[in-house]
Amino acid sequence: MAEQELNTPDGGKKKSKLMLIIIIAVVVLAGGGAGAYFFLFAGDDAATATEQSGTSSETELVSDSGKALYVSMPRPFQFNAPGVTRERLVQIEVQLMVRGPVNEERAKRHIPMIEGTLVRVFSASNADDLVTEVGKADLRSRATSQVRQVMNDLEDNPVIEEVLFTGFVMQ
Repeated sequence: MAEQELNTPDGGKKKSKLMLIIIIAVVVLAGGGAGAYFFLFAGDDAATATEQSGTSSETELVSDSGKALYVSMPRPFQFNAPGVTRERLVQIEVQLMVRGPVNEERAKRHIPMIEGTLVRVFSASNADDLVTEVGKADLRSRATSQVRQVMNDLEDNPVIEEVLFTGFVMQ
């Protein structure tokens, strides 16, 4: 009787469909279980290795101090620059290059002071000088030295490695 059910076209199709559904369900569940394991438990090995080696987060910050990070100023600087023939409107976008996440946090904490220093340096510039590459480089150099001096006074560390002009428009 069982052999007759296997030989009938309806009985064989039902069993093969049932087996296919079971196989698909097993594959999906196994894949889901493996994905859940890697998602939930794979990160623990790195944390365990860090704990076993005895390193602290401060030690990691010191070792990362060589990486260059960039702090964007919240808005571009716009100012009028006097010239011999006419006054020009200048807009400069600035980013600060720092080394390491500790200095990045220090720079972010003192952005209002850095902005004030840059406004003071930029407002002392001359439009005739800013037309040339030498004048732009001189302005960037003065901005870097002034910001480093102010940060050294505040943090006992210059913090800022360089002031970068990422946008410079003059009309």
